[in-house]
Amino acid sequence: MTIKRFILGILTLLTIILVGASLIDSITQPQIQSRLELYQTNLILHATEWQADPEFQQDFSTLKNNLIGENASTSALKQYKEVQSGAKDNLETVKTLESPSQSAEQLQQLIDELTIRIGILQAEQGETEEALNTWQTLIPTSQSLPNSQKQLELAKVLRGIWSEPARIFPETELTIKNNLEGWFSYQALSRLYQLQERTEDLQILQAKEQELAEEAVVKLTVISAIPGIGLFVGVILLIVLGVQFLLKGKDSILAQNTDVTWLTPWDTETLIQVFVVGFFLVGQLVIPIIFSLGFQFLNINPASFDVRSKAFYVWANYGFLMLGGLSVLYFSLKPFFPLPEGWFNIDWKKGWFFWGLGGYVTALPLVILVSLINQQLWYGQGGSNPLLSIALENRDPVALIIFFVTASIAAPVFEEIMFRGFLLPSLTRYMPLGGAILLSSLFFAIAHMNISEVIPLMTLGIVLGVVYTRSRNLLSSMLLHCLWNSGTLLSLYVLGSGSA
Repeated sequence: MTIKRFILGILTLLTIILVGASLIDSITQPQIQSRLELYQTNLILHATEWQADPEFQQDFSTLKNNLIGENASTSALKQYKEVQSGAKDNLETVKTLESPSQSAEQLQQLIDELTIRIGILQAEQGETEEALNTWQTLIPTSQSLPNSQKQLELAKVLRGIWSEPARIFPETELTIKNNLEGWFSYQALSRLYQLQERTEDLQILQAKEQELAEEAVVKLTVISAIPGIGLFVGVILLIVLGVQFLLKGKDSILAQNTDVTWLTPWDTETLIQVFVVGFFLVGQLVIPIIFSLGFQFLNINPASFDVRSKAFYVWANYGFLMLGGLSVLYFSLKPFFPLPEGWFNIDWKKGWFFWGLGGYVTALPLVILVSLINQQLWYGQGGSNPLLSIALENRDPVALIIFFVTASIAAPVFEEIMFRGFLLPSLTRYMPLGGAILLSSLFFAIAHMNISEVIPLMTLGIVLGVVYTRSRNLLSSMLLHCLWNSGTLLSLYVLGSGSA
């Protein structure tokens, strides 16, 4: 064994430990999916307040049934209770761990916030006694938490304005405005202004809510119609491609270029060197150490970053990952220059656009179906990309542009070069094309470091692999990847902007 192989073996073992630890750690982290569903629920609640012009009332009724449903508040209450129940189960799981304090506190805070909102939904449906009892349960569970005072104060003022007779405290309005947002703030303030007979303030509040409700209808249309159309087209395309494959076999579109192989002049040593050193170690060890030392030297606390600073941090982090990964790739393959024909092929003249677009609409039904099944396996745990949470709560246009450049341009270019351009063809030296697509997709999913996302991302990786191997053009898989990430960011922005 050479010294180089010995070092690569040690680095590979270190990588397995680091990646394994990250995946295990993600098990106790909440998924973002339940939050996305609640954000959409909040949009729906806003939309229920919209009063259309009389001449459009019939059209609005049809639109309302399609977008909102007939019993929106009942469905919202059910949704909130389900998320709360899942959070309570997760809290019990976290409490069994050796050091559960931070996660337990975050989960308890989430449960308390959900309890507040569940009570408002119950009160809005006329279940006043249930609402009062719901808020009452907050008091014993929150007293032991260091950050629970605002929840206790909010529960107190809400119980006051919905009690009979009502009790209005001097701090009631300010407490509501500071601790509630969106439709829930509207309901509480409406109740308060009615009790105080503040007609003018109530009218201003209702007018503002009408504006928000109309915006919510538009946003619901966007996040429902666009994916819905793509989903429909994707199902049709899958059926057509499947039937064509059954009828034409090797002459079908799905079988295109499957008999064309790559000539791979390097062995597994180069393959491991590129991915262990250039991707995983750079991303999991080198870059975190560099940033940690830099922050310590400059006396900077990244936990205090605002959204724009976080965006620049994400951009810089990914930029260093690209620089390190592509540098290792280049110097690892340099001894084999010029590369055989077909490697890292980029052709602007061929039909890459239609392959990328077709791959995107095809991936939609597949990933959605797999994700629905996957949710039942993880019960809201397993972690999510932290970038999604930041983008969901972001309103800064500069930060949004940075997120878009990072997720929708830089990530597709870098990851497609690494996973589809290099890894997938390299694996065909040792296994059939189908096996190479599956294994490269698994590594692609693992690289995102969230165990609950492995199966959905592997499904997306398979579609990316099929698109690339059939088109033999990296532009097609880059476009698919770009469309996927852009659609995700658009949905997050629309949902997040509707929560206020």
